[in-house]
Amino acid sequence: MIPKEIQGMRKYFLSGLLTITTFFLYAQTKIDDILNAKEVERIEKTLSSDEMRGRRTFTPDIDKAADFISDEFKKIGLQPFLPAGQPGGAGKTFKQEFAMVRPKFISVAATFGDNVVDPKNIIVVTCQPDLHIDETSGYSFGNIITGENLFSSAASFIKANKNVIVLVDNSFASNFSRLANLKRSVFKTDRNFVFVLADTIPKKFKIDAKHEINEQPLSNVVGVLPGKSKKDEYVIFSGHYDHLGIGRPVNGDSIYNGANDDAAGTTAVIMLAKYFKALGNNERTIVFATFTAEEIGGYGSQYFSHQFDPSKVVAMFNIEMIGTESKWGKNSAYITGYEKTDMGQILQKNLEGSGFTFYADPYPEQQLFYRSDNATLARLGVPAHTISTSKMDTEPNYHKVSDQVETLDMNNMTMIIKSIALSSKTIIAGKDTPSRVKIDELK
Repeated sequence: MIPKEIQGMRKYFLSGLLTITTFFLYAQTKIDDILNAKEVERIEKTLSSDEMRGRRTFTPDIDKAADFISDEFKKIGLQPFLPAGQPGGAGKTFKQEFAMVRPKFISVAATFGDNVVDPKNIIVVTCQPDLHIDETSGYSFGNIITGENLFSSAASFIKANKNVIVLVDNSFASNFSRLANLKRSVFKTDRNFVFVLADTIPKKFKIDAKHEINEQPLSNVVGVLPGKSKKDEYVIFSGHYDHLGIGRPVNGDSIYNGANDDAAGTTAVIMLAKYFKALGNNERTIVFATFTAEEIGGYGSQYFSHQFDPSKVVAMFNIEMIGTESKWGKNSAYITGYEKTDMGQILQKNLEGSGFTFYADPYPEQQLFYRSDNATLARLGVPAHTISTSKMDTEPNYHKVSDQVETLDMNNMTMIIKSIALSSKTIIAGKDTPSRVKIDELK
């Protein structure tokens, strides 16, 4: 006969075991109920349908997709995102609106002291149709000297977003005119950037420039789930919702549906929003972002990323093309820039016993870490990575009209979304903080 003390202990142990087992079964039921293949397919089919006509940037078709995503965020119960990076309130929009400007050059005239500057030696990047600058305008001055990279140095002055006149060394004379390419697409700003092929600037000068301004509106779609105890620490889940639109017909089909690229990633973002909203236990603030204009230069993620203090962004999970099996088969994906932080190790630790594996990017020669929407925040030091399964060396439907929902594996895609959700749990809870990207080691 078992002594009463041991019987009591066994009863207590079994009761505790039952409680723990019930908890884990509940948690598993919760994720299976929310993150299911049927719901994944509903969202994916809508985003990649012919009615969306390929979701090309600057067309009414991408606006349809933005409206759909906004409606999903509203149904889930997310809060909108204000420009200052704080959760919004009732009546605010989920659309993060901004504009790209393409200034068409008309004329420029400049005098430095008593000398007329050759118009070929001055390039003005501006969003103003008529611009007048002189020594009283309060502009700062900069230099691009021999030995520097002309284009990256010029771009850094524009990124600084300050009124500036930059003197460019005459050693760059043969390439100077190419700086006009900086005007192809400019974020709308009231700042002006003047590049002059000259060594010095006199005390008195005058610059007049005229442009025809073509403003093109854009919208990211962003929702927020405020954190409980760490509201000012952000975890971002993102994907891009634009694609290539309508192109030359192939076998009678001209719609580039972009089911995998990147309706799949956008679907994941919406599903993850559903899951974390249902759990309701995130200590850190979660931001769910779907970007526009990835296919034409990553402008959506660039604008979005600069709305944050990067020191407050703990992690970014950018999700791109997860609808097909990876090179390792099912239950696997890869992380770009895996070696640049310990984020991948944290994710894998949280998936122990699940049978799912995150691998390092197997295509380093393609520089995927620098090519997707994680790149801007990564360059600011944020542990920002892209998760993907796309076989970049052999993916048969990449940027083709054949990238349609029928080519995707919904069950495997759902498992990947579940694995992203579970792998992020300690970061969401504020228990793990990934190491930062060492920006001085980036290319």
